[in-house]
Amino acid sequence: MTATLNLLEQQARNRRQTTLWLVLFILFFAWLGFGGDLVLYLGSQDAYGVAHYTMPWIGIVVTLIAAIVAWNAVRRGPKQVLWACGGVELTDPQTLEEKQLMNVVEEMAIAAGLPRPKVYIVEDADPNAFATGNGPDTACVAVTRGLLTTLNRDELQAVVAHEMGHVRNLDVRLMTLIAALVGVIVILSDGMGRFFRGGGGRLLGGRGGGRKGGGAGALMLVVLVLWLITLILAPLITRLMAMAVSRNREYLADATGAELTRNPAALASALQKIEAAEAPTASIKRGTAHLCIADPLGRAVNAKEGRLANFFGTHPPMAMRITRLKGMAFQSAKAAGEAPAV
Repeated sequence: MTATLNLLEQQARNRRQTTLWLVLFILFFAWLGFGGDLVLYLGSQDAYGVAHYTMPWIGIVVTLIAAIVAWNAVRRGPKQVLWACGGVELTDPQTLEEKQLMNVVEEMAIAAGLPRPKVYIVEDADPNAFATGNGPDTACVAVTRGLLTTLNRDELQAVVAHEMGHVRNLDVRLMTLIAALVGVIVILSDGMGRFFRGGGGRLLGGRGGGRKGGGAGALMLVVLVLWLITLILAPLITRLMAMAVSRNREYLADATGAELTRNPAALASALQKIEAAEAPTASIKRGTAHLCIADPLGRAVNAKEGRLANFFGTHPPMAMRITRLKGMAFQSAKAAGEAPAV
């Protein structure tokens, strides 16, 4: 009963955070649009205080575009994530490894009581995996080629069970949406940076600057500075928010995976092998790193704990995850009256 309540609470929390991210995304673009309108309005005032720019076209258009982009991120976010990492759907498995993967995914879907997700292969030698989708009915599980060649069947089953945990908890909907929205904001910030480096700042800041009163000119400068700071900091803030909401979900997915397989030791062993791989997962980029079972970028912050690490890290320390899973395995063996594995 408690496990069911925890699952329902986690799903409800993910739904709320998904809605919050969509609202914040639209409000962010509304501020950029209407903030730009305000700068142009103040900059167009003549010596008599009469503004020649009065219709906030930028705000209206940008807010509408943001709403469309948010809707598209909800609908097409999973496809964008899979396209970005070069994932190819596995529909006709040829090798023994591919057939084993399909069997394992079917087993874990049955164990989780969920529809079988689509399976994708990412041609990357580094072992890693992630799940994406808008919910159980549209979920996809992607694994790298390196994962198939590195893990044995029990370990692969444990990793797939971990990803099915993300699907069951509705983590995939929230984390996929974040990946799509963060990517849009990063692209916008980069584009605006090129705009200002090309002289666009003089266009916004220089219209009517010599004819305005001191008060209007000072207010315009304040708004312009805040507007620019927002553009500069937005990619960093959104990435940090994505990191902050993903760390605890990995612990929960580890526990769910152990529950589905009843073999926490297999997931601990899989994580050890994934951690031992030296090369980063080159196919998976920064914007989707928080989706993976292990940090594909190999950042040092994910090896630490504490408030700062919890905010900046996308994943819990691998050593801590492995220790927790070995503790689960010890307790399971003890309860069964077996000799715990050393």
